[in-house]
Amino acid sequence: MSGIPAKGLRTGALASTALLAVLAMTGCGGQSLADAGPTAHSAGATFAATPAPSEDLAKSVIDGIKADPKLTAALPAAIQGAGIKMTTSEGYPPMEMFATDGKTLIGVDPSIGRAIANKLGVPLSINNEDFNSQIPGITTGRYDWIMSSMTDNAERRKTVTFVDYVRSGNGWVVKAGNPAGMGDPSTACGKSIAVVDNGSSLSLAESFDAACKAAGSKGVNILKFAGDQEAILQVRNGRADAGINDYPVAAYRAQTSGGALDAVSIKGGESPWGIAMKPENKELVDTVHKALQALIDDGSYAKILDAWNVSKMTVGTAAVNDGK
Repeated sequence: MSGIPAKGLRTGALASTALLAVLAMTGCGGQSLADAGPTAHSAGATFAATPAPSEDLAKSVIDGIKADPKLTAALPAAIQGAGIKMTTSEGYPPMEMFATDGKTLIGVDPSIGRAIANKLGVPLSINNEDFNSQIPGITTGRYDWIMSSMTDNAERRKTVTFVDYVRSGNGWVVKAGNPAGMGDPSTACGKSIAVVDNGSSLSLAESFDAACKAAGSKGVNILKFAGDQEAILQVRNGRADAGINDYPVAAYRAQTSGGALDAVSIKGGESPWGIAMKPENKELVDTVHKALQALIDDGSYAKILDAWNVSKMTVGTAAVNDGK
């Protein structure tokens, strides 16, 4: 990708990215535990969901989700009484970021997290935490689940159990309408691709170049720049046919471009991103799995991803630990 690290495999959080005006129309958010925790309520009491923040792009969908009493009753008693403590790591738009107030967490992960909590019929609090501190926070019981664009992989499954909610790979950032016809990696052959020098997008572009040449096609003209904004500018001005980012970042660049850019997913290399929970907390894992599947089945899940312009990350079935 260019500029923004591949968070699914990242080792630290980005600096906060300010919300652009185009996103100020709607917005969402999680709430820091430092500001407020889940509102305690007696198990079995009528659940009244807290409305999603005004900047949540999926607010209308989230606010319309009704609790399933059977799922509520299946939750651990402690969560029925106190709600869910979720952790994420801001700085990776559109997955996790601050709203314009600088403290309310919004993005795809807070939106889906809030939707699941509403389906479960319990309050949700969201804490911003350094990415590397999140799994220890689960194992010690500080948090109930992580939603932080975290890749579900074998190494992490040694410590946590995942309920997978999206799949993500890489994406092209192209001019609106994709005039260069970018698609699978072979479409890069003979094209000019703008990347961040020494970033993961450079490595990906170099692998495409090698594959093109090995197939007897013209190689990739790789244009290297110090930062993502400079690379994207080359696409806007026509010097480059495309830039490379993680797919959700490419989608965000397109969504905030005023119609100048589009995002095109690059087939191959997709991986599952999961909601991470303590393996011993089987009741929670099971109910979260069922709640997510219910949202997939009723269409709410797809509407949330569409609101954030990341519909290409949609999964048709909620899987535990990538089905393995």
